[in-house]
Amino acid sequence: MLTIRWSPQAPLQPLVLGWLAAAGVEVGVLRLDLIDPLISGNKWYKLAPHLTEAARQGATGLISLGGPHSNHLHALAAAGKRFAFPTVGLLRGEPCETPTVRDLQAFGMHLHWLGYGGYRARHRDGFWDAWRERYPQLHPVPEGGGGLTGARGCTVLRDMLSPQLETLGWSDYHGWWLAAGTGTTLAGLVLAEAGAHPVHGALAVPASHGVAPQVRAILAEAGMADAGYRLLDASRGGFARLDAALARFILDSEREGGIPLDPVYTGKALLALREQIACGSISRGSRLVFVHTGGLQGRRALASHLQALGARG
Repeated sequence: MLTIRWSPQAPLQPLVLGWLAAAGVEVGVLRLDLIDPLISGNKWYKLAPHLTEAARQGATGLISLGGPHSNHLHALAAAGKRFAFPTVGLLRGEPCETPTVRDLQAFGMHLHWLGYGGYRARHRDGFWDAWRERYPQLHPVPEGGGGLTGARGCTVLRDMLSPQLETLGWSDYHGWWLAAGTGTTLAGLVLAEAGAHPVHGALAVPASHGVAPQVRAILAEAGMADAGYRLLDASRGGFARLDAALARFILDSEREGGIPLDPVYTGKALLALREQIACGSISRGSRLVFVHTGGLQGRRALASHLQALGARG
């Protein structure tokens, strides 16, 4: 029986960068990357309600999907090892070795490689039937922990924020800023805010990945109006696309601000914030909560490329 009681808290820290100070914009970073060395970032909050549902249904573990650098599968496998429940990962592509895949294996996750065509079939009706038959004791979790269940797990972030505002000298804030990969965490914050504060999502993937309809579907299922948020393209042409300008920005921001960023999500989101400030979309005096969604484990595969690009003049 799955009975896990763990409610990690993330600290709120000021982000001190020259371009923010010059613009008169204050940013507090909700450091989800610090909740745990392995079960890091927003992934735990999306997984937690799936674990609760699995326990309700009498399941003994979880099965889910992701790529060979998946932060979601990494957090799931780490949770399985930490709390002693079985995990199965259905991976995109052909067998390969990455830092993430090595960790998944070390954590005891059983892996199945679906190829690319097999992975694309994940949205088809009946996809889970064969896997339920093969692993009847495991509860299936959508890719990235998505859907309304995962979004509801992220509503706690607002509760986590409120008692920490005074540490920044804030009585209130003007909105949230975060990267969006599936839109699940963003949808959870929209649900939690219920219109009180806007949520800005910097798309880490191209619009063709369908984040906007996914967010609309989650809100519709929850019976909430499709409002209170906006999505802007921060993908820079593709998921995990890293160019020299982004690499230099990440490395410069880390040196100045002291907070590590990942190139796939948080780096792109912070660069998108600077661009929005530069074009006048964020007004002087704004106080924004930037959600550090983790993902630093995935940076290992891009570390040398990041440094090489960042060194270009």
